[in-house]
Amino acid sequence: MAGNNFMSAPPMFTGENYQIWAVKMESYLQASDLWDVVTTEIPTLPEDPTIAQITENKSATRKGYKAKTCIHSAVSEMIFTKIMTCETAKQAWDLLKEEYRGNQRTKRMQILNLKREFEMKKMKEAESFKEYVDKLMAIVNKIRMLGEALPDSRVVEKILVTLLEMFEAKISSLEESRDLSTIALGELINAMQAQEQRRAYRQEEGVEGAFQAKYTATSESKGKKLWNRGGEDNVGKGTRNPPKFPHCQHCSKTNHHPTKCWKILECRSCKKKRHIAKFCKNKQQTQAQTVQQPNEE
Repeated sequence: MAGNNFMSAPPMFTGENYQIWAVKMESYLQASDLWDVVTTEIPTLPEDPTIAQITENKSATRKGYKAKTCIHSAVSEMIFTKIMTCETAKQAWDLLKEEYRGNQRTKRMQILNLKREFEMKKMKEAESFKEYVDKLMAIVNKIRMLGEALPDSRVVEKILVTLLEMFEAKISSLEESRDLSTIALGELINAMQAQEQRRAYRQEEGVEGAFQAKYTATSESKGKKLWNRGGEDNVGKGTRNPPKFPHCQHCSKTNHHPTKCWKILECRSCKKKRHIAKFCKNKQQTQAQTVQQPNEE
């Protein structure tokens, strides 16, 4: 299409939420300068047309084909089979409107059902203010798209009446500062969301402080247990890890005292170094010979 390089693909209609799709599609066709051929049929040429009439008819016919192509590309294959025999964009648009929007009686029943749902809607304990308002405004927008008037003042009243008890302080503050009957819907929503965010921040800070205090107490308790256990081990059973000595001047190791180094030990039996009498080979040989001589005698 000429002059619509900024346009994206048209919204897709699959058989659900016709009112929303119709609003989006109408805006799309208006931006493409094709809405006029959807709302009115293209006039036929007179018997003796002028050149200007012929030119205008060709331009309108070309726009009609473009509009019909847009509608074809904006519906699913199942929906397309219902409008594929329509010759003009207006016929296709009116057929979809009649089937999915319904007649006046069906439209009135939809409005009554939506109003009943609007009146019964209340904020639940487990949902946030934003979730509740989004659900409520979805119902409000559906009612308005069906042509029924629902002023913002009624929505403001509904929100104030159905909020949870945690918002009572904020509502009282707004009542003291201004007249709630004149407050804008957007202002009320922003004020309540800000109140909910501040409350959430305070709760997070409280939880974080409690967790930090618990972690500190647990760490101190573990430290005391380890200290006490270490003291008992040192006093009674000895430390778990062997004590470290300075480097031995004889062998450079740290697992013994320099006076206990095997390199300077002297055997009492043979007077040689690097072993003790218990492991002396000369002493063992002498004892064996002493035992053997009486046996031979």
